[in-house]
Amino acid sequence: MPFTGTGLVAWSVDLALILLLAAVALTLIRMARGPSLPDRVVALDLLAVLSIALIAVFAVATEQTAFLDVAIALALTGFLGTVAFARYAERRRRDRRTDRA
Repeated sequence: MPFTGTGLVAWSVDLALILLLAAVALTLIRMARGPSLPDRVVALDLLAVLSIALIAVFAVATEQTAFLDVAIALALTGFLGTVAFARYAERRRRDRRTDRA
């Protein structure tokens, strides 16, 4: 939904949405093709950050501050997800080392 205002803010919102959607598309490609688990985890974390940015831009476009609460909740969830994936990857690496020994 394009911002219906005029001027620099409307242009900035439209440009930000286009650039963020392009970044989401590239991130999804990295998630699908990522050669290793850490690449996919970083791409997933980036996807969470880009989603937060999209929500923030949408909040500016619609002038609804309630969307910022959603962005904060997603930021907290994304952080916890990244920590959980990092812990999983570390445990997996540790298990592989003990299997070789």
